[in-house]
Amino acid sequence: MFGRSLRERIEELERDLYPVVRVNNYLDMPFAIFLYDPHDELTVRGEVQLLATRLKNKGKHVQVLSLAEVMQEALELALGKDGLKEFYDAERENGVEAAIQTVYQILSHERPLDKLVAERLHALDPANSIAFLTRAEALFPVYRTSALLDRLVNERVQVPTVLFYPGTLEGVNGLRFMGVLEAEHNYRARIY
Repeated sequence: MFGRSLRERIEELERDLYPVVRVNNYLDMPFAIFLYDPHDELTVRGEVQLLATRLKNKGKHVQVLSLAEVMQEALELALGKDGLKEFYDAERENGVEAAIQTVYQILSHERPLDKLVAERLHALDPANSIAFLTRAEALFPVYRTSALLDRLVNERVQVPTVLFYPGTLEGVNGLRFMGVLEAEHNYRARIY
């Protein structure tokens, strides 16, 4: 996958987003995954902004949605601003594992991440909009992006969406989140 440069893969993605969106063959799942080495996070953030600007200049509406910011919003909604500070203090006392379980519970049940993301994506016009989901590394190791994409299918998201995924490829379509977690092989989205 990384045999081609980051720039070459961004250019391929851009060709598949304009003038006609061709990121996936499944009608019920207008998603693609842009895989990159987690060490390239800052470079990819810059490339995403440049790509979004080029597409906007061509008349597309591009929504760049930070999963880190959506996660922060979910935590604030569930815990409140004061509760969030207490949560961070409790993490120091109770350890990382307890914090991971709390955040997972919030993002999966109390303030589901997929619903917060879907609300934003449903507000977009699928005919002329593209969504970029960025900052997925913030979800590590709490929440798997495969679960997010599966749930967005269930939420009937129609806007073409590209998940910028920090990880590694295993086999044909197995993705290891951050290059660490065991590979998920159930991604149906096209991988760039």
